[in-house]
Amino acid sequence: MTIRIPFNKPSIVGSELIYVGQAVAGGHASGDGPFTRRAEAALAESFGAKRVLLTTSCTSALEMAALLCDLKPGDEVIVPSYTFVSTANAFVLRGATPVFVDVRPDTLNIDERLIEQAITPRTRAIFPVHYGGVACEMDTIMDIANRHGLLVVEDAAQGVPARYKDRALGTIGHLGCYSFHETKNISCGEGGALVVNDPSLELRAEILREKGTNRSQYMRGEVDKYTWVDVGSSYVLSDMLAAFLLGQIESMDKITRRRGEIFDRYASILAPLVERGLIRIPEVPQHCTTSYHMFYVLTADIEERTALAAHLRAAGVLAVFHYVPLHSSPFARSLGTPQETLPQTEDLSARLLRLPMYFDLTDWEVEEVAGHVLDFYRSRSGIQA
Repeated sequence: MTIRIPFNKPSIVGSELIYVGQAVAGGHASGDGPFTRRAEAALAESFGAKRVLLTTSCTSALEMAALLCDLKPGDEVIVPSYTFVSTANAFVLRGATPVFVDVRPDTLNIDERLIEQAITPRTRAIFPVHYGGVACEMDTIMDIANRHGLLVVEDAAQGVPARYKDRALGTIGHLGCYSFHETKNISCGEGGALVVNDPSLELRAEILREKGTNRSQYMRGEVDKYTWVDVGSSYVLSDMLAAFLLGQIESMDKITRRRGEIFDRYASILAPLVERGLIRIPEVPQHCTTSYHMFYVLTADIEERTALAAHLRAAGVLAVFHYVPLHSSPFARSLGTPQETLPQTEDLSARLLRLPMYFDLTDWEVEEVAGHVLDFYRSRSGIQA
């Protein structure tokens, strides 16, 4: 079956290719060149961040964060099960154990009311995930962390440029992590960023990112030569990718505005199904500003989701489900993690279907996709919508 409307498609919105050409012509295509500095500064200014370090991916940023948390074998980290594997892998690589907590039924974010009871003497950090670019309840999470002496690492991979009570996601915890993967709102194909909000972690973050060397200090003239001083890896993003990313950052408002239009159009067309209780769509609390990263529908059950996805595919539309809960995975079981029942995670993950969402999606295509969803429920329920 030919897919006419893909789930995702990368877009060129502004000066991306011009900047890439300038990066190559300027003779500095590797990491930490002029476009890296410009992109980091632009992100820091836009989000009110203390320090932003571009990385090769959000996975890299999360791994750096786990190192900065000084996690060791036997430590525990509280994390939602409904997330991408990189969130947990980051600290599992350090020997720490994930403690999975259920999600809220409205936002699909970690349920902040369940965090405190998951804390043990071995707990060292909380890794909340801002699902779909809608903020977790960060005031509550930070209060819990501060009372128990825990670090907070925000997985804001989908959260650029969303906000919680007018604070940019990724700037509230001790550390924050962004993704600029092809599927994200702001992209350079593959890339990420670590946001360092705790000044005491900034110098070590630079060292970890530069393969465990103090090269950044050397480049600033703070030491007369650079050498190996800590563990680390090659987490520095190419300046060519930073150049492309800068073009996207400069167009961030335009991109967000368009995605918001697509989100609102989907919501308007599918409102009759929501009113009849046939589906649910994303909920955004009043104190949150979403990034419009995704638009999903929650069907009645997994069988209905499977049938709806097949109906859309037959019409040339690719809609996809999202994460398989980590707590149910073979690897999580091999770690000996407690086999908790997470009812919300298990129920919602089986019913969620993501509709196409990208900058170049036209109004006509949005209406076609939503129309096929309406047709599916008309045929099953006999509704007039």
